[in-house]
Amino acid sequence: MLNCHCSDCQRSSGAPFASGVVILSSDLEISGAPKAYSVRGSSGKLATRSFCPECGTPLFTQSEANGQFTSIRFPSLEDASGFAPMLDIWTSRAQPWVCLDDKLPHFAESPQ
Repeated sequence: MLNCHCSDCQRSSGAPFASGVVILSSDLEISGAPKAYSVRGSSGKLATRSFCPECGTPLFTQSEANGQFTSIRFPSLEDASGFAPMLDIWTSRAQPWVCLDDKLPHFAESPQ
């Protein structure tokens, strides 16, 4: 579970960061046909963001940079009460007024 502060996550979430649960892409089962759009990330690789075609809720994000992983977006969790971020990434792009939790590891970019 993480918070991403990259510029694209800020734009796509409409918030200062996007939160998600990272899983192995091979463990993802998709029901229905989500809509998607892709953008070039800082790595130069494509990041594809999928969302519900009915209501627009962000569902998951996949990236060519780390194709073996998928981030299930926080808003799509049925019960988000157990969500507890373990780290913050792309803090070099975090808004200066965001209060980062000092108990969590912070990475200026994305750890590999």
